[in-house]
Amino acid sequence: MLDTELYTHLLGLTAPWKVVQVTLQQAEQRVDVWAEHEPATRFPCPVCGLLLPVYDHTPVRAWRHLDSCHYLTFLQAALPRVACPQHGVRQTPVPWAVAGSRFTCPFEYRVIRTLRATDVQGAAGLLRISWDQTWGVMERAVARGQRRKRRRVIRHLGVDEKAVGRGQDYFTLVTDLIRSTVEYVGDGRTTESLDGFYQRLTARQLAGIEAIALDMWQPFLRSTLDHVPDAAQKIVFDRYHIMKHMNEAVDGVRKAEHRRLGAQGDDSLKGTKYWWLFAEENLPARHRERFALLQRLHLKTARAWALKEMLRDLWHYRRRGWAAKHFADWYQWAVRSRLPPVRRVASMLKGHLDNVLTYFDHRITNAVSEGLNNKIQAIKHNAFGYRNREHFRIAILFHCGGLDLFPRTHKKAG
Repeated sequence: MLDTELYTHLLGLTAPWKVVQVTLQQAEQRVDVWAEHEPATRFPCPVCGLLLPVYDHTPVRAWRHLDSCHYLTFLQAALPRVACPQHGVRQTPVPWAVAGSRFTCPFEYRVIRTLRATDVQGAAGLLRISWDQTWGVMERAVARGQRRKRRRVIRHLGVDEKAVGRGQDYFTLVTDLIRSTVEYVGDGRTTESLDGFYQRLTARQLAGIEAIALDMWQPFLRSTLDHVPDAAQKIVFDRYHIMKHMNEAVDGVRKAEHRRLGAQGDDSLKGTKYWWLFAEENLPARHRERFALLQRLHLKTARAWALKEMLRDLWHYRRRGWAAKHFADWYQWAVRSRLPPVRRVASMLKGHLDNVLTYFDHRITNAVSEGLNNKIQAIKHNAFGYRNREHFRIAILFHCGGLDLFPRTHKKAG
Protein backbone atom coordinates (compact mmCIF):
# COMPACT_ATOMS: atom_id res chain seq x y z
CA MET A 1 0.00 0.00 0.00
CA LEU A 2 1.35 3.43 -0.90
CA ASP A 3 1.93 5.88 1.94
CA THR A 4 -0.71 8.20 0.46
CA GLU A 5 -3.28 5.39 0.51
CA LEU A 6 -2.24 4.42 4.03
CA TYR A 7 -2.75 7.91 5.41
CA THR A 8 -6.01 8.34 3.51
CA HIS A 9 -7.28 5.34 5.47
CA LEU A 10 -5.66 6.38 8.77
CA LEU A 11 -7.22 9.85 8.54
CA GLY A 12 -10.58 8.43 7.54
CA LEU A 13 -10.74 10.64 4.45
CA THR A 14 -13.47 9.97 1.91
CA ALA A 15 -14.31 11.48 -1.47
CA PRO A 16 -13.81 14.18 -2.55
CA TRP A 17 -10.76 14.36 -0.20
CA LYS A 18 -7.65 12.23 -0.52
CA VAL A 19 -4.00 12.29 0.50
CA VAL A 20 -1.72 13.37 -2.34
CA GLN A 21 1.66 13.56 -0.61
CA VAL A 22 3.42 12.43 2.57
CA THR A 23 6.74 13.95 3.61
CA LEU A 24 9.03 12.85 6.42
CA GLN A 25 11.37 15.30 8.16
CA GLN A 26 13.77 13.05 10.02
CA ALA A 27 15.63 15.82 11.83
CA GLU A 28 12.43 17.33 13.19
CA GLN A 29 10.79 13.93 13.76
CA ARG A 30 7.75 15.14 11.87
CA VAL A 31 5.41 13.76 9.22
CA ASP A 32 3.40 16.11 6.99
CA VAL A 33 0.39 14.71 5.15
CA TRP A 34 -0.99 16.80 2.26
CA ALA A 35 -4.66 16.47 1.34
CA GLU A 36 -6.55 17.83 -1.67
CA HIS A 37 -10.07 17.51 -3.01
CA GLU A 38 -11.01 16.22 -6.44
CA PRO A 39 -11.14 18.92 -9.13
CA ALA A 40 -14.56 20.24 -10.18
CA THR A 41 -16.03 19.25 -6.79
CA ARG A 42 -19.01 21.29 -5.66
CA PHE A 43 -19.24 22.15 -1.95
CA PRO A 44 -22.28 23.20 0.11
CA CYS A 45 -22.71 26.69 1.48
CA PRO A 46 -22.16 26.22 5.25
CA VAL A 47 -25.26 28.37 5.96
CA CYS A 48 -27.94 27.21 3.52
CA GLY A 49 -26.41 24.01 2.09
CA LEU A 50 -26.64 25.09 -1.57
CA LEU A 51 -24.09 23.15 -3.67
CA LEU A 52 -21.71 25.56 -5.38
CA PRO A 53 -18.46 25.42 -7.39
CA VAL A 54 -15.22 26.38 -5.67
CA TYR A 55 -14.68 30.15 -5.63
CA ASP A 56 -11.10 30.10 -4.32
CA HIS A 57 -8.96 28.52 -1.58
CA THR A 58 -7.55 29.69 1.72
CA PRO A 59 -3.81 29.59 2.32
CA VAL A 60 -2.59 26.16 3.36
CA ARG A 61 -3.35 25.32 7.00
CA ALA A 62 -2.08 22.56 9.28
CA TRP A 63 -3.92 20.35 11.78
CA ARG A 64 -2.12 18.22 14.35
CA HIS A 65 -3.05 14.54 14.05
CA LEU A 66 -2.25 11.46 16.15
CA ASP A 67 1.46 10.67 16.13
CA SER A 68 2.91 8.27 13.59
CA CYS A 69 4.85 6.14 16.06
CA HIS A 70 6.90 8.84 17.83
CA TYR A 71 6.75 11.32 14.93
CA LEU A 72 4.57 14.40 15.17
CA THR A 73 2.01 14.25 12.37
CA PHE A 74 0.30 17.18 10.68
CA LEU A 75 -2.42 17.26 8.04
CA GLN A 76 -1.92 20.10 5.53
CA ALA A 77 -4.64 21.43 3.22
CA ALA A 78 -5.92 24.56 1.49
CA LEU A 79 -9.64 24.91 2.19
CA PRO A 80 -12.16 25.66 -0.55
CA ARG A 81 -14.45 28.69 -0.37
CA VAL A 82 -17.76 29.11 -2.17
CA ALA A 83 -19.59 32.25 -3.28
CA CYS A 84 -23.21 31.87 -2.19
CA PRO A 85 -25.63 34.32 -3.90
CA GLN A 86 -27.43 34.75 -0.57
CA HIS A 87 -24.66 34.50 2.03
CA GLY A 88 -21.58 35.67 0.18
CA VAL A 89 -18.14 34.08 0.14
CA ARG A 90 -17.91 31.37 2.79
CA GLN A 91 -15.29 28.85 3.81
CA THR A 92 -16.56 25.29 3.72
CA PRO A 93 -16.12 23.02 6.76
CA VAL A 94 -13.68 20.12 6.65
CA PRO A 95 -14.56 16.55 7.63
CA TRP A 96 -11.49 15.96 9.79
CA ALA A 97 -11.76 18.83 12.31
CA VAL A 98 -14.32 21.00 14.09
CA ALA A 99 -14.53 24.70 13.34
CA GLY A 100 -11.89 26.79 15.09
CA SER A 101 -9.65 23.85 15.96
CA ARG A 102 -6.16 23.17 14.64
CA PHE A 103 -6.37 19.53 15.72
CA THR A 104 -7.97 16.68 13.84
CA CYS A 105 -10.97 15.11 15.56
CA PRO A 106 -9.09 11.92 16.53
CA PHE A 107 -6.37 14.03 18.15
CA GLU A 108 -8.91 16.24 19.94
CA TYR A 109 -10.60 13.09 21.19
CA ARG A 110 -7.22 11.94 22.56
CA VAL A 111 -6.69 15.29 24.30
CA ILE A 112 -10.10 15.08 26.00
CA ARG A 113 -9.46 11.52 27.16
CA THR A 114 -6.07 12.56 28.56
CA LEU A 115 -7.55 15.61 30.32
CA ARG A 116 -10.02 13.36 32.07
CA ALA A 117 -7.11 11.49 33.62
CA THR A 118 -4.80 14.38 34.49
CA ASP A 119 -4.61 18.17 34.69
CA VAL A 120 -3.99 20.61 31.83
CA GLN A 121 -0.23 20.84 32.41
CA GLY A 122 0.13 17.07 32.57
CA ALA A 123 -1.93 16.53 29.40
CA ALA A 124 0.06 19.19 27.54
CA GLY A 125 3.34 17.47 28.44
CA LEU A 126 2.12 14.00 27.48
CA LEU A 127 0.73 15.15 24.13
CA ARG A 128 3.53 17.60 23.27
CA ILE A 129 1.28 20.63 22.83
CA SER A 130 1.16 23.93 24.69
CA TRP A 131 -0.86 24.67 27.83
CA ASP A 132 -2.98 27.17 25.87
CA GLN A 133 -3.75 24.63 23.15
CA THR A 134 -4.73 22.02 25.73
CA TRP A 135 -6.93 24.48 27.58
CA GLY A 136 -8.55 25.48 24.28
CA VAL A 137 -9.63 21.87 23.75
CA MET A 138 -11.20 21.75 27.23
CA GLU A 139 -12.96 25.06 26.67
CA ARG A 140 -14.35 23.97 23.28
CA ALA A 141 -15.42 20.62 24.71
CA VAL A 142 -17.42 22.26 27.52
CA ALA A 143 -19.03 24.78 25.13
CA ARG A 144 -19.91 21.91 22.77
CA GLY A 145 -21.36 19.83 25.60
CA GLN A 146 -23.50 22.69 26.88
CA ARG A 147 -24.89 23.38 23.39
CA ARG A 148 -25.86 19.73 23.04
CA LYS A 149 -27.44 19.46 26.45
CA ARG A 150 -31.16 18.88 26.18
CA ARG A 151 -33.70 20.63 28.35
CA ARG A 152 -35.03 18.11 30.82
CA VAL A 153 -36.78 17.99 34.16
CA ILE A 154 -34.42 17.50 37.10
CA ARG A 155 -36.54 15.87 39.79
CA HIS A 156 -34.07 16.01 42.69
CA LEU A 157 -31.75 19.01 43.08
CA GLY A 158 -28.91 19.66 45.47
CA VAL A 159 -27.75 23.21 46.19
CA ASP A 160 -24.37 23.79 47.81
CA GLU A 161 -21.44 26.17 47.78
CA LYS A 162 -17.78 25.77 46.93
CA ALA A 163 -14.95 28.01 48.07
CA VAL A 164 -13.02 29.35 45.09
CA GLY A 165 -10.15 30.96 46.96
CA ARG A 166 -9.41 32.51 50.29
CA GLY A 167 -11.94 34.59 52.18
CA GLN A 168 -15.59 34.88 51.25
CA ASP A 169 -15.14 33.80 47.64
CA TYR A 170 -17.61 31.12 46.54
CA PHE A 171 -19.38 29.39 43.71
CA THR A 172 -23.00 28.29 43.94
CA LEU A 173 -23.27 24.68 42.75
CA VAL A 174 -26.52 23.07 41.65
CA THR A 175 -26.38 19.30 41.19
CA ASP A 176 -28.67 16.63 39.79
CA LEU A 177 -28.84 14.20 42.71
CA ILE A 178 -30.05 11.34 40.52
CA ARG A 179 -27.44 11.62 37.75
CA SER A 180 -24.66 12.90 40.06
CA THR A 181 -23.79 15.81 37.77
CA VAL A 182 -23.12 19.52 38.28
CA GLU A 183 -25.83 21.39 36.40
CA TYR A 184 -24.89 24.98 37.19
CA VAL A 185 -21.98 26.99 38.58
CA GLY A 186 -22.89 30.52 39.70
CA ASP A 187 -20.71 33.30 41.08
CA GLY A 188 -21.01 33.93 44.82
CA ARG A 189 -23.48 32.38 47.23
CA THR A 190 -26.21 34.99 47.08
CA THR A 191 -29.88 34.95 46.19
CA GLU A 192 -28.94 36.30 42.77
CA SER A 193 -26.36 33.56 42.15
CA LEU A 194 -29.03 30.85 42.58
CA ASP A 195 -31.65 32.95 40.74
CA GLY A 196 -29.43 32.58 37.67
CA PHE A 197 -30.11 28.83 37.65
CA TYR A 198 -33.84 28.96 38.22
CA GLN A 199 -34.31 31.69 35.61
CA ARG A 200 -32.88 29.36 32.95
CA LEU A 201 -35.63 26.81 33.54
CA THR A 202 -38.97 26.64 31.79
CA ALA A 203 -42.24 26.59 33.72
CA ARG A 204 -42.44 22.83 33.05
CA GLN A 205 -38.94 22.24 34.43
CA LEU A 206 -39.66 24.30 37.55
CA ALA A 207 -42.93 22.48 38.18
CA GLY A 208 -41.18 19.12 37.67
CA ILE A 209 -38.77 19.66 40.56
CA GLU A 210 -39.89 17.28 43.30
CA ALA A 211 -37.31 17.97 46.02
CA ILE A 212 -34.37 20.28 46.72
CA ALA A 213 -31.68 19.46 49.29
CA LEU A 214 -29.94 22.51 50.72
CA ASP A 215 -28.56 23.90 53.92
CA MET A 216 -30.26 26.63 55.92
CA TRP A 217 -28.45 29.45 54.11
CA GLN A 218 -31.11 32.14 53.78
CA PRO A 219 -30.17 33.49 50.30
CA PHE A 220 -30.56 30.00 48.80
CA LEU A 221 -33.82 29.51 50.68
CA ARG A 222 -35.26 32.82 49.44
CA SER A 223 -34.33 32.11 45.83
CA THR A 224 -35.89 28.65 45.94
CA LEU A 225 -39.11 29.90 47.54
CA ASP A 226 -39.34 32.67 44.92
CA HIS A 227 -38.99 30.40 41.88
CA VAL A 228 -40.08 26.82 42.59
CA PRO A 229 -43.83 26.11 42.81
CA ASP A 230 -44.81 24.70 46.24
CA ALA A 231 -41.18 25.01 47.32
CA ALA A 232 -42.04 24.93 51.04
CA GLN A 233 -43.09 21.28 50.69
CA LYS A 234 -40.09 20.39 48.48
CA ILE A 235 -37.16 21.88 50.41
CA VAL A 236 -35.23 19.36 52.51
CA PHE A 237 -32.70 20.82 54.91
CA ASP A 238 -29.74 18.57 54.42
CA ARG A 239 -28.75 16.06 57.07
CA TYR A 240 -25.03 16.58 56.41
CA HIS A 241 -25.21 20.31 57.12
CA ILE A 242 -27.42 19.83 60.19
CA MET A 243 -24.93 17.39 61.68
CA LYS A 244 -22.11 19.75 60.73
CA HIS A 245 -23.77 22.42 62.90
CA MET A 246 -24.12 19.88 65.71
CA ASN A 247 -20.49 18.78 65.45
CA GLU A 248 -19.43 22.42 65.68
CA ALA A 249 -21.54 22.75 68.82
CA VAL A 250 -19.91 19.67 70.38
CA ASP A 251 -16.47 21.06 69.54
CA GLY A 252 -17.42 24.41 71.04
CA VAL A 253 -18.39 22.69 74.30
CA ARG A 254 -15.14 20.70 74.26
CA LYS A 255 -12.97 23.79 73.74
CA ALA A 256 -14.59 25.66 76.62
CA GLU A 257 -14.36 22.66 78.95
CA HIS A 258 -10.78 21.92 77.95
CA ARG A 259 -9.79 25.50 78.87
CA ARG A 260 -11.59 25.23 82.21
CA LEU A 261 -10.04 21.87 83.07
CA GLY A 262 -6.62 23.00 81.86
CA ALA A 263 -6.72 25.92 84.27
CA GLN A 264 -7.14 23.32 87.06
CA GLY A 265 -4.26 21.20 85.80
CA ASP A 266 -6.55 18.53 84.30
CA ASP A 267 -5.64 17.51 80.75
CA SER A 268 -8.32 14.80 80.34
CA LEU A 269 -9.54 16.27 77.06
CA LYS A 270 -6.13 16.87 75.54
CA GLY A 271 -5.82 15.29 72.09
CA THR A 272 -9.45 14.11 71.99
CA LYS A 273 -10.91 16.66 69.55
CA TYR A 274 -11.73 14.24 66.75
CA TRP A 275 -13.00 11.47 69.02
CA TRP A 276 -16.12 13.47 69.83
CA LEU A 277 -16.79 14.16 66.15
CA PHE A 278 -16.90 10.48 65.20
CA ALA A 279 -20.17 8.61 65.00
CA GLU A 280 -20.16 6.03 67.79
CA GLU A 281 -19.71 3.05 65.46
CA ASN A 282 -16.88 4.74 63.53
CA LEU A 283 -14.60 5.53 66.46
CA PRO A 284 -11.26 3.76 65.84
CA ALA A 285 -10.90 0.69 68.04
CA ARG A 286 -7.61 1.91 69.54
CA HIS A 287 -9.40 4.87 71.18
CA ARG A 288 -12.54 3.13 72.46
CA GLU A 289 -11.29 2.14 75.89
CA ARG A 290 -10.10 5.62 76.85
CA PHE A 291 -13.17 7.18 75.23
CA ALA A 292 -15.42 5.01 77.42
CA LEU A 293 -13.52 6.21 80.50
CA LEU A 294 -14.04 9.84 79.48
CA GLN A 295 -17.76 9.23 79.04
CA ARG A 296 -17.99 8.08 82.66
CA LEU A 297 -16.43 11.33 83.98
CA HIS A 298 -19.72 13.25 83.58
CA LEU A 299 -18.07 15.81 81.30
CA LYS A 300 -20.14 18.44 79.54
CA THR A 301 -18.45 17.34 76.33
CA ALA A 302 -19.71 13.80 76.85
CA ARG A 303 -23.24 15.13 77.31
CA ALA A 304 -22.96 17.19 74.11
CA TRP A 305 -21.68 14.11 72.26
CA ALA A 306 -24.62 12.03 73.52
CA LEU A 307 -27.01 14.72 72.27
CA LYS A 308 -25.28 14.64 68.89
CA GLU A 309 -25.69 10.88 68.68
CA MET A 310 -29.36 11.10 69.65
CA LEU A 311 -29.96 13.72 66.95
CA ARG A 312 -28.27 11.46 64.39
CA ASP A 313 -30.85 8.79 65.16
CA LEU A 314 -33.56 11.10 63.78
CA TRP A 315 -32.89 10.00 60.19
CA HIS A 316 -33.17 6.31 61.03
CA TYR A 317 -36.95 6.48 61.42
CA ARG A 318 -39.19 5.28 58.62
CA ARG A 319 -42.17 7.48 59.42
CA ARG A 320 -42.40 11.23 59.79
CA GLY A 321 -44.61 11.04 62.91
CA TRP A 322 -42.14 8.93 64.85
CA ALA A 323 -39.30 11.18 63.75
CA ALA A 324 -41.22 14.25 64.97
CA LYS A 325 -41.72 12.60 68.38
CA HIS A 326 -38.01 11.73 68.54
CA PHE A 327 -37.10 15.34 67.74
CA ALA A 328 -39.44 16.62 70.46
CA ASP A 329 -37.71 14.40 73.05
CA TRP A 330 -34.27 15.44 71.80
CA TYR A 331 -35.25 19.12 71.82
CA GLN A 332 -36.42 18.99 75.43
CA TRP A 333 -33.11 17.44 76.50
CA ALA A 334 -31.08 19.88 74.38
CA VAL A 335 -32.72 23.06 75.77
CA ARG A 336 -32.31 21.77 79.35
CA SER A 337 -28.68 20.75 78.79
CA ARG A 338 -27.18 24.07 79.96
CA LEU A 339 -24.85 23.86 76.96
CA PRO A 340 -25.18 27.16 75.02
CA PRO A 341 -23.76 25.89 71.66
CA VAL A 342 -26.16 22.93 71.72
CA ARG A 343 -29.10 25.11 72.69
CA ARG A 344 -28.39 27.40 69.73
CA VAL A 345 -28.50 24.45 67.33
CA ALA A 346 -31.71 23.20 68.96
CA SER A 347 -33.33 26.60 68.54
CA MET A 348 -32.25 26.79 64.89
CA LEU A 349 -33.65 23.35 64.11
CA LYS A 350 -36.90 24.06 65.93
CA GLY A 351 -37.39 27.14 63.75
CA HIS A 352 -36.88 25.08 60.59
CA LEU A 353 -38.42 21.81 61.73
CA ASP A 354 -40.93 21.51 58.88
CA ASN A 355 -38.13 21.39 56.30
CA VAL A 356 -36.06 19.06 58.43
CA LEU A 357 -38.95 16.59 58.47
CA THR A 358 -39.61 16.88 54.73
CA TYR A 359 -36.78 14.37 54.50
CA PHE A 360 -39.35 11.70 55.34
CA ASP A 361 -41.43 12.75 52.32
CA HIS A 362 -38.56 12.79 49.80
CA ARG A 363 -35.68 10.80 51.34
CA ILE A 364 -32.91 12.86 49.75
CA THR A 365 -29.69 14.30 51.12
CA ASN A 366 -26.87 16.36 49.68
CA ALA A 367 -24.44 13.43 49.88
CA VAL A 368 -24.07 13.49 46.09
CA SER A 369 -23.30 17.22 46.18
CA GLU A 370 -20.73 16.67 48.92
CA GLY A 371 -19.13 13.88 46.89
CA LEU A 372 -18.92 16.16 43.86
CA ASN A 373 -17.56 18.91 46.10
CA ASN A 374 -14.74 16.57 47.14
CA LYS A 375 -14.05 15.74 43.50
CA ILE A 376 -13.95 19.46 42.67
CA GLN A 377 -11.53 20.02 45.53
CA ALA A 378 -9.27 17.32 44.07
CA ILE A 379 -9.44 19.04 40.65
CA LYS A 380 -8.45 22.31 42.30
CA HIS A 381 -5.63 20.66 44.27
CA ASN A 382 -4.21 18.83 41.24
CA ALA A 383 -4.10 22.09 39.30
CA PHE A 384 -2.47 23.89 42.28
CA GLY A 385 -5.47 26.22 42.39
CA TYR A 386 -7.12 28.43 39.79
CA ARG A 387 -6.34 32.13 39.62
CA ASN A 388 -8.99 32.58 36.95
CA ARG A 389 -12.55 31.94 38.18
CA GLU A 390 -13.81 31.18 34.68
CA HIS A 391 -11.12 28.54 34.22
CA PHE A 392 -12.18 26.88 37.47
CA ARG A 393 -15.85 26.94 36.37
CA ILE A 394 -14.99 25.32 33.03
CA ALA A 395 -12.88 22.64 34.75
CA ILE A 396 -15.80 21.81 37.08
CA LEU A 397 -18.20 21.41 34.16
CA PHE A 398 -15.63 19.41 32.17
CA HIS A 399 -15.06 16.86 34.93
CA CYS A 400 -18.42 16.89 36.74
CA GLY A 401 -21.00 18.22 34.29
CA GLY A 402 -21.93 14.93 32.63
CA LEU A 403 -21.54 16.64 29.26
CA ASP A 404 -21.13 15.08 25.81
CA LEU A 405 -17.64 16.48 25.24
CA PHE A 406 -16.38 14.69 22.15
CA PRO A 407 -16.50 15.98 18.56
CA ARG A 408 -19.19 14.07 16.71
CA THR A 409 -17.25 13.98 13.46
CA HIS A 410 -14.96 11.47 15.17
CA LYS A 411 -16.33 7.98 15.68
CA LYS A 412 -15.13 6.95 19.12
CA ALA A 413 -13.32 3.64 19.27
CA GLY A 414 -14.54 1.22 21.88
